[in-house]
Amino acid sequence: MGLTLTSSAFAHNGPIPRRFTCQGEDVSVPLAWSGAPAGTKSFVLIVDDPDAPDPKAPRMTWVHWVLYNLPATASALKEGIQANELPAGTRQGLNDWKRAGYGGPCPPIGRHRYFHKLYALDTVLTDLEQPTKADLEQAMKGHVLEKAELIGTYQKS
Repeated sequence: MGLTLTSSAFAHNGPIPRRFTCQGEDVSVPLAWSGAPAGTKSFVLIVDDPDAPDPKAPRMTWVHWVLYNLPATASALKEGIQANELPAGTRQGLNDWKRAGYGGPCPPIGRHRYFHKLYALDTVLTDLEQPTKADLEQAMKGHVLEKAELIGTYQKS
């Protein structure tokens, strides 16, 4: 079946509940995964929005969450997880608010798509300090065994 990524909070291509957005409590969504390929040594999670600032005229991809070196034994992240609760060894990168941690959907206009991308890597990356998404993608090159994707949507009411 391969690597799969799901959330108990929303279905693939479904709406992300307000609780997980800037209009709610702005806590991270619960995520669970299974089917990691043989040889997986760590996981990377990147959550981003390719529809910024306006889905009708997107100009950039806004990064909401960057995690790396999630251990191969990990299979979930609980709702509202805090930095001190992340699985041992997990490192955080910088989102586009220039801070580590989760930043929920907060689209200025229209309904945006939020891509939750989980990568199974054949290595544990060196400590990259607090990498940007671009830095992390560069470090991952040649190490991705498989990728799973979960898309949620949100529009301010």
